[in-house]
Amino acid sequence: MTRPAPYELITTPDGLADVIEQLADEPRYAIDTEFHRERTYYPQLALIQIAWPGSLVLIDPLAVDVEPLAEVLSGPSTAVLHAASQDLEVLELATGTAPQAMFDTQVAAAFVGMRTPSLAALHDHFLGLKLPKANRLTDWLARPLEDAQLSYAASDVENLLEIQDLLIAELEGFGRLEWALDECELVRTRGIAIRDPEMAWLRIKEARSLGQRARTAAREVAKWRELKAQQRDIPVRHVLPDLGVVALAQRPPKRVEDFAKTRGLERRSVSKKDAAELLEIIASSSDLPPPAAQPKRSGGGPDLRPAVTLIAAWMGQFADDMRLDPAMLGSRADIEEFVRGGDSRLHHGWRHELVGRPMAALLAGDAAVAFDGDGRVVVEQRSYQPVGDDLGLA
Repeated sequence: MTRPAPYELITTPDGLADVIEQLADEPRYAIDTEFHRERTYYPQLALIQIAWPGSLVLIDPLAVDVEPLAEVLSGPSTAVLHAASQDLEVLELATGTAPQAMFDTQVAAAFVGMRTPSLAALHDHFLGLKLPKANRLTDWLARPLEDAQLSYAASDVENLLEIQDLLIAELEGFGRLEWALDECELVRTRGIAIRDPEMAWLRIKEARSLGQRARTAAREVAKWRELKAQQRDIPVRHVLPDLGVVALAQRPPKRVEDFAKTRGLERRSVSKKDAAELLEIIASSSDLPPPAAQPKRSGGGPDLRPAVTLIAAWMGQFADDMRLDPAMLGSRADIEEFVRGGDSRLHHGWRHELVGRPMAALLAGDAAVAFDGDGRVVVEQRSYQPVGDDLGLA
């Protein structure tokens, strides 16, 4: 068990100004956030933890405006985070900017064979330390925060710079530091994760397989739901459930009273104002161009599923052999898009060099998949000699 981390709790503008001044000349700093978003659309920031050599601070955003931290985040220093995507959103909403240089320890660990490791797993693996356990349902917005909560929050950043150093040493040993840095930059540049209302319908699985008319209506209803959730700062499911969006698109109501009879909305109270807006939106959707249908896996040509399955098996084994997290190398969806000829992640950067080129050769017929005799799948130069020729079976 690690000892409690020493920290300073920052609750005043002067205290925050002092932190910003100290960080001005630091080349890097570890940063993390605590927040809630179970009942809101936007995350509610509850605490910011920052550590740099010799110092660790916990900044209370309920006591002091944290917007001045933008000066640090927008500077040249590298922010070191673990599983950064949600923290980037939280920081940008709170300060107006996100780190301009970033190292994500979870992303980097995938390049040395660790599969989406938790922060606790990194502490155990690299430092032999056990992080303090926290109550999953702890209330970070409660004040005053308890000592156990503050110690837990401090431990998230206390050793993060040391873990970064150890990760960099391993990455350099594997010759993969640039790969990891490139992937960290991709995570950073995705920007704030506020959802695009125009694309909200794509997150509803059942909506993607609807017919053209219903798909158009689902797109417009999902867009309306997303905008209402943003305006009201509540989760989208509190506006309408996914089932309700699909049901409204499939069987459009004719009157406000019909909403209570719509599947998924039987126990929901849809206001008359919302129902009237939805009636108009659904009716108007028939005059709009439909969204593009989702490409089918096997329609309009040969069934691509065998190729995808074979390549996925090879990629999974290849990732293990390379000590890479298979999920970082590429997902099944990435493979499907590549096989289909779309713009897959496997067409770009280090992924293309590592697996995209062999896959392209395989799909072009210039390479073949085979077993090596020990049950391992390999991609090798094609012989163009079908098995069974001598028996007249080819």
